[in-house]
Amino acid sequence: MIEQKSTNQKLPFSSAFFTAFICILFGANAIAIKITLEGLGVFTSAGLRFGMASLAISLWALSKHKPFKIGKGQFYHLLIIGVIFFVQLSLFYFGISKTNASRATLFVNLQPFFLLVLAHYFISGDQVSKKKLLGILVGFSGVAFVFLEKKGVTSDFQTGDLIVLSAAFIWACNGVYTKRIIAHYEPFHLVLYPMMIATPLFFLEAVVFDGNMISEINSRVFLSLLYQAVVSGSFGFIAWITLLKKYGAVSLHSFIFIMPVAGVLLGGLILGEPITAKILLALLLIVSGIFIVNLKFFPPPG
Repeated sequence: MIEQKSTNQKLPFSSAFFTAFICILFGANAIAIKITLEGLGVFTSAGLRFGMASLAISLWALSKHKPFKIGKGQFYHLLIIGVIFFVQLSLFYFGISKTNASRATLFVNLQPFFLLVLAHYFISGDQVSKKKLLGILVGFSGVAFVFLEKKGVTSDFQTGDLIVLSAAFIWACNGVYTKRIIAHYEPFHLVLYPMMIATPLFFLEAVVFDGNMISEINSRVFLSLLYQAVVSGSFGFIAWITLLKKYGAVSLHSFIFIMPVAGVLLGGLILGEPITAKILLALLLIVSGIFIVNLKFFPPPG
């Protein structure tokens, strides 16, 4: 997600409910990817998703009269972000093709913890406090329980887990780079242009590595692709940016724990993936870590 300076207003109930709904949509994304891979190649799926999302966001920007023009020297940074985005999503899609959506959801939601650690070293004034360090340690301890889970786990699963974990780390690197330059860009530029740069690279990758770029297009596969591109990739982005501008990062980030919860539970309900005691414990630790990191302490009244 993209962060900006904000008013950090208190969310009314309706906006809080909507924010929770958006987080559920984001959390369900791994399930949609897994379904899409039933009929599309790994990198073909990524190319189609971000090509469609680029078009949808462009149409939204046109309808809102957003400026597409970028300043002198800005393309260089967008190119770097685009290449990192391409590597990050290539790893994520390839990793999720080898593991469960619920496991992938747990690993990718370690991104905020990676981001905190990297920001401590690379962003001035963004140091890790004792509270944040505790949250990071609690969150990462959840990883151990995912790896300890052996029920139905093959060597492919373990490989996929590590690939998704590396994607989460690269996503955090991208987040740090974006944080350093965001003040000089329209927020949607930092989403749209990296997508546009990455899309042809995904298709080139698909031609080289996808055995069957398209094996079957049925309603289940098509709707899952549409979900990724339009619902979570476009509508989700637009809604999140709108809420972020009005209420601020502090208010919204207290809801992000919903994403891994939604991903794990929906993976079990929709895909029939096993939700074991170790997976639930891992989920509890990761969610607790997110809570601790985002928890605000207030002095007692009076």
